[in-house]
Amino acid sequence: IFTLDTFSSKDFIVKDFVETLSESAAPARRSTQAATSGQAFDPKPLIRTFEHALSRLKTLSEDLETRENELSGSVRRAAGQHNANIKSREKELERAIEAFQRLERTLDGEGERDVGGNAAMRIGEKLEELDRQRQRAQDAKFILQCWVEVSERGDLGSLEDVRRMGGGEGKVRCAHIARQLLKISQRLGGEAEESKRGSVVKTNGVHEGTNGYGDAVVENGYTGRDGHRPREIIEKFLEMLEKDLLKSFDDFYRRQNFDGMRECATALRDFSDGNSVISLFVNQHQFFIDRSQLVTEELATDNETWDRLADPDTEPPGVEPGLQSLIDEVKVVVQEESFIIKRAFLYYDEVLARFLQRVFQQSIQQKLEMVLNKADTISSLAFLRSLQASRSYISALVEDLKAHGLTEHPDPVSSVTAAVLDQQLDVVLYFTGSSYIEREKKNLGELFEGLLFKFTLYHSRRRKVNTQSSTYLSALSARSKEFISSAKDTYIERLDAADLPSSQKKMMLRIAGLSHDRDSSNPSSQKEAEVTDEDGQLSLPNTKRMLKWLAESVGRGLELASTTNETPKEVRELLHLLIQNMGEIYLETALDAANETALTAEQNTKSEPDLSYLADLRVAISILHLMLTTTQLLLLPLAASNLTIRRDLEKTVAQFTDRMESKIDSVLQRTLDAALAWSSRLLSQQRKTDFRPRDDANLQLDQLQTPTCQAVFTFLSRLSTRASATLSGRVLESFHLELATGLRTLLLQHFKSFSVSQTGALAVSKDITKYIELLRSFNPPASFDPSLEVLTEVANVFVIGPEALRDRLRGFGGGSGGVGWDREDLRAYVLRREDCGSVGVQAALSVL
Repeated sequence: IFTLDTFSSKDFIVKDFVETLSESAAPARRSTQAATSGQAFDPKPLIRTFEHALSRLKTLSEDLETRENELSGSVRRAAGQHNANIKSREKELERAIEAFQRLERTLDGEGERDVGGNAAMRIGEKLEELDRQRQRAQDAKFILQCWVEVSERGDLGSLEDVRRMGGGEGKVRCAHIARQLLKISQRLGGEAEESKRGSVVKTNGVHEGTNGYGDAVVENGYTGRDGHRPREIIEKFLEMLEKDLLKSFDDFYRRQNFDGMRECATALRDFSDGNSVISLFVNQHQFFIDRSQLVTEELATDNETWDRLADPDTEPPGVEPGLQSLIDEVKVVVQEESFIIKRAFLYYDEVLARFLQRVFQQSIQQKLEMVLNKADTISSLAFLRSLQASRSYISALVEDLKAHGLTEHPDPVSSVTAAVLDQQLDVVLYFTGSSYIEREKKNLGELFEGLLFKFTLYHSRRRKVNTQSSTYLSALSARSKEFISSAKDTYIERLDAADLPSSQKKMMLRIAGLSHDRDSSNPSSQKEAEVTDEDGQLSLPNTKRMLKWLAESVGRGLELASTTNETPKEVRELLHLLIQNMGEIYLETALDAANETALTAEQNTKSEPDLSYLADLRVAISILHLMLTTTQLLLLPLAASNLTIRRDLEKTVAQFTDRMESKIDSVLQRTLDAALAWSSRLLSQQRKTDFRPRDDANLQLDQLQTPTCQAVFTFLSRLSTRASATLSGRVLESFHLELATGLRTLLLQHFKSFSVSQTGALAVSKDITKYIELLRSFNPPASFDPSLEVLTEVANVFVIGPEALRDRLRGFGGGSGGVGWDREDLRAYVLRREDCGSVGVQAALSVL
């Protein structure tokens, strides 16, 4: 077991190895124990066995070390040999690189002329130059041969043979040679004329022109032998060759032979710069042939769709179906034909531009004109909406074609093609001057005028009635007066005008709230239109309708006029239109009416003022806010590119806002004056017996306040509720503060006017408590609290006894209850006590 295989085995376990050695010594140990069974354990057999194993293991270890040393020596020798081999390979590689570099320098010919690669290149260039010279010589020889034939025999037989036998390349060569012959003929003809006529050639007998191929000609040209005219023969040959090439191009196109088409198109490039072949390709395209037969096709839109286009309160239905179908077909055709053009023409950009021009300016524009002409017979709004939808769809077509790439597919189109597409879009949707914004203004003006018809009619009638009874309408602006007085007649005349389509008349009647079945040709029937009080009030839904129409118009203008710099000017026109209609005719007229009503309430002191106009004031404030928001967020930002116009617009808006706010302030001030005047009248109806009953039986203890106090409280509470529903923020606070201050002044003056008995002091105290409750319901600021405390002190003056009154007056002015008031101010109220002549009250007065 003492071998290297034993110890190198994967199954070798030291414990098992020791147990095996122990078992090998066990038989001897058992025999010894049997003989001496009564003796102790004898370890000697184990010791001898392990000593023998140790000696064998030592020997095995020495053998293993010897083998390891031998293997290490072999490894060192192999590593040395490997390093030597690597160095040898490196030297061989360096020699190979050096040899390659010498070969490269040799090929480059460094230091040696006409040696190596340079020499080969120079030789190749010389051979090419010689080949070109040989070809030019052959061409010159052939040209001279053809010239001799045409000048002496009057034919071009050799050139005809090349045309018939040479194929596409031969036809290209024929065209080139024929043009050279034509130039020779022209030059010889010019020299002959000069030698014949001398210096007067420019004024006698010579007429210069063109031959149709881009070359100048002289009518009296060179004449060959036997009277042949070479120039005429050559030109006829060129015409025949051009026709032949065009016919071949058409045949190749029908067979979709793109290589043949390219050869013919290249040859025809020399004929009028290729215009003939481009015209043939474009004009004979099946798309234009089919579409030309459908020019008189009726539009596919039904009457319901046209009605939706003319209705400003409905969303536009989109592009006309026939135009949409045409544009979709154009998209497919152009993408397919661009592939053919790229393969059939070397100058494909020019051909594609001509094809696009024909598509846009003939097919699309003809259909678009049909749609717009039909829409124009419906209404102005139908025309503008159709124009917007068509422009949007055509713009989408242009963007799709740019993204597709056409001849550059799958890359985007070239800059030249992109410019052509943009140009065609502008040409198809071109407006001259300010015609577009004038159409928008006309459309919005008609819509606004129709919507405000009953409003202006109502206020016109109201003005006539008020004029007969009073003269306070001078506050109305002259412009508003002039419009209101003639709005009805102007509107009826517009409806009766012959240039308005019947469908537009019908739509305007509906917007104006008039019956559709009225006979619009009879003005008298229109004048009998019923107008209610509701028609004369401001309406937020109508305001939102007008702003929606304006927003649609602005969006349409941005889309249709995106390529011009007229946007700030157009915004200015729309803003003036908005201020004129919604601001002056609608809002300002309503505020003027509210001012008149408030003035009437202020002047009429015999009855309780009608404050129902405050509800309209709330709507007026909301409308003003909507107008300013629309102006700030929609219109003014669009005029930012022109600082002059923007400043002018900001100034106009500021002036309009100040004018409206001043009218609102005037309404509120007159409302306050009317309310305080009526409160004063109510207070004047206070009975003297309310605070000085004749006996205690007349004092109704179950009644909390006097009727006058109840009436004032009810009236002003109702006013405060309406003001809270109408106003908000600081305006409401200011209104309540002005009302509270005025009421407090009236109350302080009111209680100086009545003599108060001891029992009537209870009624005074209850009234003042109710008045303070009313004033506190106005939510006045903290600075108004001293005024409330003053009223409390006035009540105390009447209620407390003489001794307490003296102490109260002595301490008044030093505490919080007398802030803002002097003790002397209470004398008037003390004198109104019934017992003011008593000793106690006189002693209290002595304090003052």
